[in-house]
Amino acid sequence: MVNTLKSNRPAKKHQPGGLAILHEDKDIIVVVKPVGLLTIGTDREKLRTAHYLLNDYVRKGNAKSRNRVYVVHRLDQDTSGILLFAKSEAAKKFLQENWETTEKHYLAIVHGRLTPKEGTISSYLTENSALKVYSTMDVGKGKLSHTAYIVLQESKGLSLVDVHLITGRKHQIRVHFAEKGHPVVGDRKYGSGADGSKRLALHARSLSFTHPYSGRVMTFDSGIPADFGRLLGRLEPQAPR
Repeated sequence: MVNTLKSNRPAKKHQPGGLAILHEDKDIIVVVKPVGLLTIGTDREKLRTAHYLLNDYVRKGNAKSRNRVYVVHRLDQDTSGILLFAKSEAAKKFLQENWETTEKHYLAIVHGRLTPKEGTISSYLTENSALKVYSTMDVGKGKLSHTAYIVLQESKGLSLVDVHLITGRKHQIRVHFAEKGHPVVGDRKYGSGADGSKRLALHARSLSFTHPYSGRVMTFDSGIPADFGRLLGRLEPQAPR
């Protein structure tokens, strides 16, 4: 029998650098990353990242401590939501080797009304020299990518969509919806960027995976971000189909 742990609200405990900790044990740590924070360092920014903040957290400020966290996956800087880190190389290896079976759901607010209201967008994704991702007909050049979605709510100009990320390519959700004619609100790279939103309306809402040592299926749901609520105030529930 599979045991499932669900956590729908962030635990009220120490939040390093604004990272809300949903769960922590000796093998893993699950957090909610805010918009604007990098997952890992770049040439320009090495300190203000989720990875750095959590390393400092597990070391309790002791730079000589051997404690550290290991990156299992990443979220774009402008995307908020659940991030999973390992506390050992072995745990990281297990989680990454089983990443295809990890269930990942996002919330996105996109422009327009989608037709159909439920479906899967599939294409071969590749990247050009300007680091912009796009779909290609050349199967030898791109990587097959699948994005399943269900429309949850809609209004005259916006739709709230639950996205099941079947494959995890760079900018996959943003590209697939933009190419379908429904760019994510606030997307300045693949959309017009002129919709007045201060953030990219994309949030990694839930994650379900097998714990690397206990074997338990663990499911975490961060809910709807507060700033989504301000946009969602303009949305009306979709009529039952």
